[in-house]
Amino acid sequence: MSVLAKAQLSELEQAWEDVEERPAFQWLRPPEIGMVMVRARSGGTGGRFNLGQMTVTRCALRVENGATGLGYVQGRSKRHAELAAVFDALLQDDGRRAALDEEVIRPLAAAYDRRRDARSRKANSTKVNFFTLVRGEND
Repeated sequence: MSVLAKAQLSELEQAWEDVEERPAFQWLRPPEIGMVMVRARSGGTGGRFNLGQMTVTRCALRVENGATGLGYVQGRSKRHAELAAVFDALLQDDGRRAALDEEVIRPLAAAYDRRRDARSRKANSTKVNFFTLVRGEND
């Protein structure tokens, strides 16, 4: 779910185009846009506090073999949530799981890792190191 939610819509669309047998599905819950409260911890380990709200899109569907797929994605993309839910349902099929993992999930995870690393390198290039010079006046 994490890989599907973090993938870019264009990457999911391309993966969907590459699926040979696309299943029919019925909506259990059509895509809907809402808000969730994001909570954080002070210093990463301290007390919890409400950081703010974030927009999410969610949906649920059932493919023709009976598997239920869920899609929860950040933002307002109904299509992204739909594709995430379809792939979630397809991954529950033992006959398709290995191929989908190899052809869809791993490449999407690798693409996300590359984007994350690029963001990290960009942020690290702006890092400022502060230091204090000791003048020795208090000896």
